[in-house]
Amino acid sequence: MADDTTKDFDDEDAEEFDSLDDREDADRGVISDDYDDLDDDDDDDGEDEDFDPDDDEDDDDEDDYEDATSDEIDFVAALYREDGAPVVMPLPDSCANDLDELIAQLRRLPGDTGATGIVSVNGEFFVICRCRGRQVQVLLSDSLASNDWPLARDVVDFLGLDVPDEDEDSESVGDLDILADQGVSELDMENILDDLDEDSGELAHRVVVKIKFAPQFDRVIHL
Repeated sequence: MADDTTKDFDDEDAEEFDSLDDREDADRGVISDDYDDLDDDDDDDGEDEDFDPDDDEDDDDEDDYEDATSDEIDFVAALYREDGAPVVMPLPDSCANDLDELIAQLRRLPGDTGATGIVSVNGEFFVICRCRGRQVQVLLSDSLASNDWPLARDVVDFLGLDVPDEDEDSESVGDLDILADQGVSELDMENILDDLDEDSGELAHRVVVKIKFAPQFDRVIHL
């Protein structure tokens, strides 16, 4: 009889242990599945962080700009005074396509009051850039040109402005008083820029005349 009781207890214990094992296996399965789900979530999060559609759009925007060719560049010149005498020198075409390059070239010049770069492109817009030590001032005659030309885009970026929509009105952007100490007041500059139908090279030349560089400019730059 003792043996039968022992046998009964053994059978019951075995069943309980089997039941416990099943529950433990089930629990382990749930935990494992949960970890898998967490891993999947982490992977998804990583994909979201890496993907930025704006990056591709920015790259495409930059790729849309083609440099102005030598035929499209009306002129690119540096103006400065050395010992009071006006000096005009031509600059490489690269300065008509890259504001950083234009600034770098101007900073190399020994002007008494800094150096001024004047660029006209395709009769559509002109840029004035003045460097005095670490100070840089810029003026763009037509903000809409930043939709088509790299130099104009550089100026808009330098000023921290957005490129305007093509259906917006044309306007000048930058420092209208950039040459106020050279004889071109803000009002004078506005009057020049308001002549929207005039060729940009002619408008820029009016600025050159006002700051009394015309004879030297005309000898170096053959318009």
